[in-house]
Amino acid sequence: MLRRKITPEKIVSYEIARSLSEISFSTGRQIGILIDRKGQITHVIVGDAKAIVIPSLEYDYPLGRKPLRELRLIHTHLKDEPLSQDDLTDLLLLRLDLIAAITVKEGLPDKVYFAHLLPHGSEKRYGISDPLSIHQLDMDFLSFIENLEDEMDRARLFVQDKRDKAILISASTRPRYELEESMEELKELARSADVIVLDTVIQRLKEGNPKYLMGEGKLREVIINALDKGATLLIFDQDLTPSQIKDISELTELKVIDRSQLILDIFARRAHSRDGKIQVELAQLKYRLPRLVGKGTAMSRLTGGIGGRGPGEMKLEIDRRRVKERIGLLERELKILSEARRQRKHRRVERGIPIVSIIGYTNAGKSTLLNNLTGSSVFVEERMFATLDTSSRRLRFPEERELIITDTVGFIRDLPKDLVAAFKSTLEELEDATLLIHLVDISNSRFEQHIESVEEILRELGLFNKPRILVFNKIDRIEPEERENILKRYDAIGISAINRETFGPLLKAIHRYIWREKETESLIPEPVVVK
Repeated sequence: MLRRKITPEKIVSYEIARSLSEISFSTGRQIGILIDRKGQITHVIVGDAKAIVIPSLEYDYPLGRKPLRELRLIHTHLKDEPLSQDDLTDLLLLRLDLIAAITVKEGLPDKVYFAHLLPHGSEKRYGISDPLSIHQLDMDFLSFIENLEDEMDRARLFVQDKRDKAILISASTRPRYELEESMEELKELARSADVIVLDTVIQRLKEGNPKYLMGEGKLREVIINALDKGATLLIFDQDLTPSQIKDISELTELKVIDRSQLILDIFARRAHSRDGKIQVELAQLKYRLPRLVGKGTAMSRLTGGIGGRGPGEMKLEIDRRRVKERIGLLERELKILSEARRQRKHRRVERGIPIVSIIGYTNAGKSTLLNNLTGSSVFVEERMFATLDTSSRRLRFPEERELIITDTVGFIRDLPKDLVAAFKSTLEELEDATLLIHLVDISNSRFEQHIESVEEILRELGLFNKPRILVFNKIDRIEPEERENILKRYDAIGISAINRETFGPLLKAIHRYIWREKETESLIPEPVVVK
């Protein structure tokens, strides 16, 4: 069968259909073939009396960004019965050009049932033909499928955009309003990772599914919707276990990641300093180590010889060993960099220069505040984790007084533990701070949760009792009456980081705390920036 060929314009030739029917009738099994658009038979599949099992196609015939796989499935049915629900599910999940069932009658082909996908936005996801005689299959298949693929491309969103396109998924037992708030944050994270969000799915569960997080039926529906819309990525708001990622990945060729991996990917894009790059790579490796799993035959080849652990070591084991070696190397490099930071700290202590650190939720405006306080030009962008590398600038007050002000990495709810561990050496610099400025975006409707998230991370780092000033940023974006009520409720200072004229109360508070003096001036003179 594999040596035979079909005219590309035909769905299947009578001769091939007859051969399949004869073999199927004599063996009492369903027989199937996969045919590419050149008319070449790529696979011959032997099933049982009720079904066939299609082998993995992702390595030899990957889907990629195409709407269809460029393979059609022709198989036999031993009885006069239409396409089954399993047949249609395979059509949807595998993105086959077409699926056809030839009914067998006394060893000869009788009727043909076939179905194909329809463009996104159609009333149905697939079209099913009426049963035809094998001699009535006279359509020009190649022209039909090329026109269909063009229509599918036109119906998909952002088809010319080469960036990753994602479906965001949240499935949890938490209240729905919490899931919706968390989904809004996940959208912002996806935007920071330069990912196009095609759709969002929120499902409140009575109980979690240990295998797929959500029900298998619902997950298949989400995957089919993602394929219809041209998604390349599924992003889960909840952290997935290694086994869940493996099980979900076995249902689809789409890349599957969770919230933690998305944050790690953003950090990998944004880290520029040697310190930051090492810390991010270390966090990524620690996160991925337990998730290294083999799939299909790709990880089952055996190797041996010099440099291995002897005959019989699998490629998967080699990958894990190399990751562990790399983790050890990065941890040693971090210790060297930590020693360099310790020496810089020692010099600052000797000179007696106070340190003020700006902390806060990601995208609260920390870098903007640092820039406008000190006249510097730290990179600023209206995105989560726009800057990761710690920046320090010197700020001189009147009477020959000066301090160092630092901008730290932004915090976020449920910050991945591997990331907190990797950045611990950087965050430990907060221990040296004389004062913390906790900056909060007052215009964000979730600012209360942001405050709680930052305070929780401070507790984890043992810094909750460190002296700090609560400062609300972006006060120009809300109504004056609402602003005054919030500032009074939290006993906080209000500023706009883009307007230096609002800095007076903040500078007075810093001066008062650092030098423990009451100012006689109504306002502290504007600080002199030391470049």
